[in-house]
Amino acid sequence: MGFCDRIRPLVLLLAGLLGACGVGLAAAATHMGGALLGPASAMCLAHAPAMLALFAGHRLIRTATGAGLSMGVGTLLFAGDLVLKQFYGAGLFSMAAPTGGILMMAGWLMAGIGAFLSVSRT
Repeated sequence: MGFCDRIRPLVLLLAGLLGACGVGLAAAATHMGGALLGPASAMCLAHAPAMLALFAGHRLIRTATGAGLSMGVGTLLFAGDLVLKQFYGAGLFSMAAPTGGILMMAGWLMAGIGAFLSVSRT
């Protein structure tokens, strides 16, 4: 069992966490207001299903685990920074949201690059 096989369940865990957070943040944005909660919810709800698909399709997409982890960590940074700014007035750290955004974009690019990499048929 390789490294990617061992950490692959983390993609599913993050997908579930982000999906639940996305629904909660949507409810909070609706009932409490807050300009930053809607975008945080949208990012969570956009990336959670993509990560779930990458988890399920790992045998077909060689880059699935790396792409899913990059999306997950990026979404946590991005959404977490927005939520903290909304409720506490300060984010995680300087440039946390842009760093998260770059990681999300990198995850999508990794997923796309997987189209050009052969997978083993074992």
